[in-house]
Amino acid sequence: MSKIETICVQGGYTPANGEPRQVPIIQSTTFKYDTSEDMAKLFDLEVSGYFYTRLQNPTNDYVAKKICEMEGGTAAMLTSSGQAASFFSVFNIAGQGDHIVSSSAIYGGTYNLFAVTMKRMGIDFTFVSPDCTREELDAAFRPNTKAVFGETIANPALVVLDIEKFAAAAHAHGVPLIIDNTFATPVNCRPFEWGADIVTHSTTKYMDGHGSAVGGCIVDSGRFDWMAHAEKYPGLCTPDESYHGITYAEKFGKEGAYITKATAQLMRDFGCIQSPQNAFLLNLGLESLHVRMARHCENAQKMAEYLQSDDKVAWVTYSGLEGDKYHELAKKYLPNGSCGVVSFGVKGGRKAAEKFMKSLRLIAIETHVADARSCCLHPASATHRQMTDEELYAAGVSPDLVRLSCGIENIDDLIADVKQALEKV
Repeated sequence: MSKIETICVQGGYTPANGEPRQVPIIQSTTFKYDTSEDMAKLFDLEVSGYFYTRLQNPTNDYVAKKICEMEGGTAAMLTSSGQAASFFSVFNIAGQGDHIVSSSAIYGGTYNLFAVTMKRMGIDFTFVSPDCTREELDAAFRPNTKAVFGETIANPALVVLDIEKFAAAAHAHGVPLIIDNTFATPVNCRPFEWGADIVTHSTTKYMDGHGSAVGGCIVDSGRFDWMAHAEKYPGLCTPDESYHGITYAEKFGKEGAYITKATAQLMRDFGCIQSPQNAFLLNLGLESLHVRMARHCENAQKMAEYLQSDDKVAWVTYSGLEGDKYHELAKKYLPNGSCGVVSFGVKGGRKAAEKFMKSLRLIAIETHVADARSCCLHPASATHRQMTDEELYAAGVSPDLVRLSCGIENIDDLIADVKQALEKV
């Protein structure tokens, strides 16, 4: 198997003689067939192919295949956003009356999706501390639990999840572990190697890397045995009458059942497809991901060390720092670096943090992260503003927290901007 750097550049698409060297943009809503019988085979899932871009598109599939290779999975699909990927990843195997165990240290948008929107759909979530003991984690499970969800590196708390602990608990209770690997990317961590079963991404972040295209991705490891737990997963293990009685786990096996069902059912009905143009832009970002991640991590490490030395900074969270709460876990799961995001608190609390933000010159205030350009956010005023202070603390987000995403600029310039902004607090 090729190394990750080679997959970033050349994975997913191999042109034949005389075909385009770059992934082609198939900007078409629909596809022509000679006979109705030919199309019927597609609708019956008897052959693979394309008939309407709301479900699948060749450009998207080339890029999904690259991400699949990067993660070491067996099947993958692109979605219109990371939120859509998180939703599909759970809704594909859970419905009304079901239950999910989730780490509490997750992105605020995902927390709201789970705790509010999906709760209205009849799916209940129990949020557990990522630092919980195995006994506390086991106690969160119910007979109707269908999955466990967590983030490799939590956004913005920067908690490093003990993937093996969560995977062991999930498997002991006969359910898969879903991991959002957005911040680490497969360059720095491949969760399947630590026991995860399904991986999601907001490709909008490091994978795109240039703030040009919103998107998401779901990758299946192909290792979870759905039929061994058939009573838990009737959607995968009993006939789907909307597709002429196909049983996905039987027809497509462990390697393809989950993604095929997500495409055939959820993408068909919800239509959260990533546009082919966005998939093309995403692929351009993927080609340099391995180079950019190294620079992001280098800059973040130096920024974190500087922030530790500034007396106007109350605290700094970055797993690369000696003494950080998650430093040992990071050495295990993220030996080559974690990400370019540093979280810290400004002395003086919420108002001081807001003053710091207003004083930045080079680093932009954005509801974004993981970009080639450095950006900064005060989550309590933005992405997490719907949460109470108690919920903020449970998610690892204090009211004074500033999330600084270090880009790939010169680190001396970034530190100088932070320094002058702190001086104004």
